[in-house]
Amino acid sequence: MIVNNSRQAQTDALLNIAVVGHTNTGKTSLIRTMLRSTEFGVIEDAAGTTRHVEQATISADHTPVLNLYDTPGLEDSRALFAHIKKLQEKSAALRPPQVLEQFVTHVTVNDPLEQEAKVIRQVLRSDILLYIIDVREPFLEKYRLELEVLTRAGKPIIPVFNFIAGHERELGKWREYLSAYQMHTTLEFDTVAFAFEAEKRLYQKMQSLLESHYNHLQKLIDYRAKLWNQLCLSGARRIAELIVQVACYRESKTVNNHAIANTLLEDRLQEFVRKAEQQCLHDLLTIFNFSEKDVAIQNIPVSNGQWQLDIFAPGILKAYGLDVGSAAAKGAAAGAGIDLMVGGMSLGAASALGALAGAGWSTFKRYGDEIKATVKGTQWQCADETTVQILYLRQKHLLKKLMHRGHAAQDTLQVDKADTEKLPDQWQKMISTLRQNPSWREPSPARNGNAQFQQLETKLVAALLDA
Repeated sequence: MIVNNSRQAQTDALLNIAVVGHTNTGKTSLIRTMLRSTEFGVIEDAAGTTRHVEQATISADHTPVLNLYDTPGLEDSRALFAHIKKLQEKSAALRPPQVLEQFVTHVTVNDPLEQEAKVIRQVLRSDILLYIIDVREPFLEKYRLELEVLTRAGKPIIPVFNFIAGHERELGKWREYLSAYQMHTTLEFDTVAFAFEAEKRLYQKMQSLLESHYNHLQKLIDYRAKLWNQLCLSGARRIAELIVQVACYRESKTVNNHAIANTLLEDRLQEFVRKAEQQCLHDLLTIFNFSEKDVAIQNIPVSNGQWQLDIFAPGILKAYGLDVGSAAAKGAAAGAGIDLMVGGMSLGAASALGALAGAGWSTFKRYGDEIKATVKGTQWQCADETTVQILYLRQKHLLKKLMHRGHAAQDTLQVDKADTEKLPDQWQKMISTLRQNPSWREPSPARNGNAQFQQLETKLVAALLDA
């Protein structure tokens, strides 16, 4: 019995938020974006998709903080306002919230205003209202009437402007109209083009309106910020791991290898690069809680989780704004993605090889395989620098897109060519270092504890997260 009372007290302490508005303004979309999940509710272009009140809870480190209630759209605000007005005239002694209580009490199943009653019932049970506005719509009479009804509940209201990208003029008009209702605590929160700062400001505005929930909301803000930073960091680290995998990969071949054998080696290397990138793509979608059916990335492009423009396809250099002539001048096999390196170290000259051989046991222990391979005429096949560069550029561009994609987005995610992205400082030096350390290809205590590797990984991750 005591346990039940404790649970009830904990439930009562939660902040209850009603997400309200006209049909198709993005109420379900907002909750999906806040939950970072595509599983909540149903999103369709048809009006009135949400027919019942649905609840979702947001927690801070396993401690519930608030309940979000997705409500049906207000479909007939004119009839609703007229009905409320008549009730008010009949019961002049009742306060506006009491009139609303009377309305929901007497609405029956199959009543023309049944959907509106569901909304008002949840409004009366909630601590605060998020009124979702599609700024692409003009301020019509139906919106004025909705606000007239909702303000009668006596609950704090935060108007949330949705679909704001490219609609600055319309947004300004909406602000003017809402000021007439003394609604100055507004928020821009695009459920399609996500920005974590918008989510943070939403909680902060709730703090300013609900002092009793201030501390709980602050804990939620701190927790969500920490979670978001970890999420972005995980994505960047996964891409850094891809670059390490591919740059460290090598296949050995001898000068006397048959042409068919050499072709098989090249095919094997290319297949490794393709699979490594596909796995990275899959992991990035998982990290940000998107699935292959939720995201179809075009123009790189990716569809259903598969890169449609193969990294070794003709024209890939041009698509990424890279200089084909420059790449060819460096010996990169454009369209093949293969470099042949002596010993994998660009040593080249026999004098340099002799210097290494006489440098002592520690040097030979590290580069012994390369030295012996060079003496025997062995060469290493590696992914060329241009291939690794393309991998980095398009994965960085994809990371940026995923970090700013709301979970309510239904349109195809357009990822243009990544020629606007920049390579990290000392890029060539980093790739050269990776090539000289093939044992770093797979995670291991020795690799992860290596100071040189840690420094290189830190630089890659920082560059990936640099806007």
